[in-house]
Amino acid sequence: MKGRDLVAWNLRRLRVARELSQDALALEAGVDRTYVGRLERRLENPTIAVLERLASALEVPLVELFIEPLEGSRPPEPLRAGRKVK
Repeated sequence: MKGRDLVAWNLRRLRVARELSQDALALEAGVDRTYVGRLERRLENPTIAVLERLASALEVPLVELFIEPLEGSRPPEPLRAGRKVK
C-alpha cells in the first residue's frame, strides 16, 4: 500500500473507531467535510500541515496515519446511520 492509500485507510479506521463523523473530524481539524471525504476516497493528496491537524483532532501521533494494515485486513466500515456526531 502506498502513502495516499495508507492515509485514506488509517484516517477512516481512526475516525470510525472514535465514532466521529466526517463533519465532526473536519470541524475539529479545521478542514472542509468534503475534503475529509475525498481524502478517505483517495482523491486528494494532503499536505503535512493538514495531516498534522487531522492527527491532532484524532488525538494520535502523525505516524498513526501511515501504519500498514495487516495482510488480509478488511477495510474500515462506515459509521452506522450516516453522520454520527460524538
